[in-house]
Amino acid sequence: MNTISSTLWPWLALAGLGAFHGLNPAMGWLFAVALGLHRQSRGLVVLALAPIAFGHAVAVGAVLLAVIVFGTVVDATLVSRGAGIILIVWAATHILAGHGTPLRIGMQTGLAGLAVWSFMMASAHGAGFMLIPALLSLCVSPGAGGELTASTSIPMSFAALTVHTGAMLMVIGAVSLVVYDQGLAFLRRGWINLDILWSLALAGGGIFLLAA
Repeated sequence: MNTISSTLWPWLALAGLGAFHGLNPAMGWLFAVALGLHRQSRGLVVLALAPIAFGHAVAVGAVLLAVIVFGTVVDATLVSRGAGIILIVWAATHILAGHGTPLRIGMQTGLAGLAVWSFMMASAHGAGFMLIPALLSLCVSPGAGGELTASTSIPMSFAALTVHTGAMLMVIGAVSLVVYDQGLAFLRRGWINLDILWSLALAGGGIFLLAA
């Protein structure tokens, strides 16, 4: 049972974080809805999900690839500890300074602008770093001496990215269509600020890596 749990939890974490990102308006669905409302097109809301998912996947994938590259030349324990410190510092920065980004894109931007925004927001939020605990749990095997090998880690990182992005895409699609149909006034009635929860998640991921 413990073996099954240790194998399953990283995938559940990847999907759960993807769903959490999908709920966050800052990750792009608010812009997709605004674009659809501006052009009076529900289909455009759905079409806008593609560049949002693409930008997010590129930002997250770059971090995962960097972890694999460093992990093949540096001890995996050092990679884990370093990522843990970065996550905690990132969490503290977000709590103290907020989640702002210097990039400004209009609410009626085009699809290319949505991809850029999604990339920038995923990078600013540390979305890729939050996947490191799950990725290392999948790639670092006790039988392999606790090392990362490119032959197994690269395919695993692509699988992790697919699960994470797929979960985000499903949630962000559902939220976008609900908000589009209900109108933006729905946000004032029933939405919450997710920034504090995300900062706590960053800190929790960092503590997990340092304690592992």
